[in-house]
Amino acid sequence: MATASDKHRTKFLLDEKDIPAKWYNIMADFKTPPAPVLHPGTGQPIGPQDLAPLFPMELIKQEVSQERWIAIPDGVRDVLRLWRPSPLYRARRLEKALGTPAHIYYKYEGVSPAGSHKPNTAIAQAYYNKKEGVTRLATETGAGQWGSALAMACQMFGLQCKVYMVKVSYQQKPYRRIMMETWGAQVVPSPSPDTQAGKKILAQDPNSPGSLGIAISEAVEDAATRDDTKYSLGSVLNHVLMHQTVVGLEAKKQLEKADDEADVLVGCVGGGSNFAGFVFPFAADKLAGRKKKLRIIAVEPSACPSLTKGRYVYDFGDTVGLTPLVKMHTLGHSFVPAPLHAGGLRYHGMAPLVCKLFDEGVIEATAVPQVATFKAAVQFARTEGIIPAPEAAHAIRVVIDEAERCKQEGKRRTIAFNLSGHGHFDLGAYDAFLTGKLQDYEYPAAKIEEALRQLPKVQA
Repeated sequence: MATASDKHRTKFLLDEKDIPAKWYNIMADFKTPPAPVLHPGTGQPIGPQDLAPLFPMELIKQEVSQERWIAIPDGVRDVLRLWRPSPLYRARRLEKALGTPAHIYYKYEGVSPAGSHKPNTAIAQAYYNKKEGVTRLATETGAGQWGSALAMACQMFGLQCKVYMVKVSYQQKPYRRIMMETWGAQVVPSPSPDTQAGKKILAQDPNSPGSLGIAISEAVEDAATRDDTKYSLGSVLNHVLMHQTVVGLEAKKQLEKADDEADVLVGCVGGGSNFAGFVFPFAADKLAGRKKKLRIIAVEPSACPSLTKGRYVYDFGDTVGLTPLVKMHTLGHSFVPAPLHAGGLRYHGMAPLVCKLFDEGVIEATAVPQVATFKAAVQFARTEGIIPAPEAAHAIRVVIDEAERCKQEGKRRTIAFNLSGHGHFDLGAYDAFLTGKLQDYEYPAAKIEEALRQLPKVQA
């Protein structure tokens, strides 16, 4: 429990011994099982043999596991010790600036060597691939956070790494590319001429800005056509979200040290990994009926609003149609989002487990525009000192809005959010905002309707 001096603390730390020894698997706590993953060719539920060309067997087992707790190998925890447990901060200066009675906390994942939450699963995936004898991993990356994390993880376990980076982010964020290359990865802009999927896209549109869906198609093709290579994904899949639960498990302990309890949880969503990692351990209490009034808010960009505007149906996880079919909120696998600066949120779909929670009313979702998001990011930077990644700034926008609501209503609520990365490589976006050049992208209803018309036909 908290001591008297804890009441005035700003930073809440845990010891290395407090690094979680097990991942939390939310699949165990659903009242009904998630919709099955379907084979893109047959339309039938897939089995382990269908995923074996892409993933090592241990990760496939985790993907379908119904066990509530899965042990984290010592070889993974040894690397996590480089930065975990990450700190939880009370945003007292932001609270004061807003004049709000709310208590605002943020879990800061920018302390990892790669500068984001992504290494929490990258280390685990590299570990299991190495253990199975894999020598090379192929992946995609949007803003570069995931590519950076996997490049670092591959270096630590002696694996080669090929990264297909969404072209617009490749151009906007050269330092992310250099970071990956410093850790030994090969990085190419996607769509690229290195794969049949990339060649097809370039033939249709030589100036394509790329998308996560396209980059996934290239990475999956790369892995499926080489015996020495497996595919690695930084979000969406069940095992990826589970690896991230170290974030929420630590945050629960830290809030106990602060003698506080969350009323509102907030996280940005693109594919869903940082949001899920932060909120799933708390959602467990809500699913069990212990914290019925807890609000959990997923925040996405209004230019790519898969939860708030997408359709809850089966769709491909990639653009070309190489991946299995998953039931998720989607804007259509052929939809290419506008080149907004929150590159990590430019995904047409959403993690199936996050979608299930949204569909069942366990979590809420909202979409915010780019300019208002950066306004919140700058306000946070000028009070708390940390320049947030544009992705995480979406969460900050809603945190500030919720804190303002507390002020208007005269109610003290505890608001906690995941600050999933820093913005040191995103200063070009901040420059555009500060000089008045940043623009909002409207919800492209016509483009999304067109993409939704191309959804795969699946028997109900």
